[in-house]
Amino acid sequence: MREVKTVAREGRGVAARPYPFACLHLRPIDQERQIAVKEIVFIRQNIEKWKDLERVVDQAAKEDPERLSDAYMAITTDLAFSRSHYPTSRITIYLNNLASALHNTLYKNKREDRGRILDFWRTELPMAFYESRRELFYSLLVFLVSVAIGVFSVAQDTDFSRLVLGDKYVDMTLRNIAAGRPMDVYDISNEWMMFLRIATNNLYVGFSIFIFGLFTGVGTGIRLFQNGIMVGTFQAFLFRYGVGWESVLSIWLHGVVEIASIIIAGAAGFALGNGWLFPGTYPRGYAFRQGAKRGLKLAVGVAPFIVLAAFVESFLTRHTELPDLLRAAYILLSLVLMIFYVVVYPLYVRRRVEAEAANDPDRLA
Repeated sequence: MREVKTVAREGRGVAARPYPFACLHLRPIDQERQIAVKEIVFIRQNIEKWKDLERVVDQAAKEDPERLSDAYMAITTDLAFSRSHYPTSRITIYLNNLASALHNTLYKNKREDRGRILDFWRTELPMAFYESRRELFYSLLVFLVSVAIGVFSVAQDTDFSRLVLGDKYVDMTLRNIAAGRPMDVYDISNEWMMFLRIATNNLYVGFSIFIFGLFTGVGTGIRLFQNGIMVGTFQAFLFRYGVGWESVLSIWLHGVVEIASIIIAGAAGFALGNGWLFPGTYPRGYAFRQGAKRGLKLAVGVAPFIVLAAFVESFLTRHTELPDLLRAAYILLSLVLMIFYVVVYPLYVRRRVEAEAANDPDRLA
């Protein structure tokens, strides 16, 4: 009995002492719940207004400038409140993006046309590369895997090259190799006619890779896979017949920019498809429109690269008499410049935009 009373007294003591500490542990949880409830109320109170503002952005060309200004003031007010009370919430990210879209809509007409074009290449396209870095990685991965499959297939069965490239092309290339002119295929037609034909075809290929993203990105992946298989098969076929290094020094004069363009077009298609598949915190329709805009920006930006590659293929690739060192240097320079503009420079642009946004409270990036 004495032991029971002792335990009871100790129990009362234990029960009495921890209570204040229990409150300290529960209070943050209660606060988080209160914040979550307030955030839900905030969203419910304003969701219809935000949907209307999305429509304002989409129809900005038809909207009165005063209406755009009022919409911008409304969204920045909500954004300021959300940043203050829910700084790490996804709704703050949503409002920030919506405010940025309204900001760009308001002020884009104030830029001169020349400045607008320059800004596209200096800022907008590099930012699109940065925002699409995941899609660029996936596009590169699909392409490299398909190239590897093409190389492996030719190594296992030489006739696989006929399946991919066609008997006519393989037979012509074999005749050129036997005649000691393996790259003669690039010197059989007029430069300008060849340029127009290649540029038109490659622009079509790039645009089709992008537009196939409408099929949830699967279509883009298939088109990338087809092109990668072809590149891997062609290159492995030439190595198989002993002219691999000569083909590298010739084909990759234009191939670096051309293949980079295909990969960027693939990223554009994936950006288009991801809007359907992964809307995140946004309504699916709004996410698709944003993905389509970003993808279209990449597709438009890559077009000059495709034309440049076609020009090099038509006017330069045919000159196999050029020194090997000169051709290798050109290929290396092309690779470095493409990596810099697509991968490295966008990181700098991102930091610059963030710094400008921090120094200018009226600018939202």
